[in-house]
Amino acid sequence: MVHVLSSRILLRPTDPERSRRFYGQVLGLPVYREFGTGLERGTVYFLGGGFLEVSGRAYAPASTDIKLWLQVEDVAAVHAELSERNVEVLQPPQQEPWGLIEMWIADPDGHRIALVEVPADHPLRYRP
Repeated sequence: MVHVLSSRILLRPTDPERSRRFYGQVLGLPVYREFGTGLERGTVYFLGGGFLEVSGRAYAPASTDIKLWLQVEDVAAVHAELSERNVEVLQPPQQEPWGLIEMWIADPDGHRIALVEVPADHPLRYRP
């Protein structure tokens, strides 16, 4: 069995500075650490129980297969805040058939991001 001590999602953006502005300033993710120098330096953000590393540079369009799932406390409040920051909302908050309240946005490279609220009575809140 593999004993995982830590994990992170690695993104290679086409424009690293634009992505750092999006994740650090627009979404307001706190920085865990930074490394390297120059435009392609790395920034690792806290993502709840994990990390998001934005480093290096991609020279091809982003894959639409990669999606981020970020649980938030109040998706309606996040929707209002991101709308004020002119973030394009792909899908406004709505309760899905599986019971979660989800909204969707995209980062500057088109990676889709689900912002999810788990209602108090949802099975994810407890162990049966």
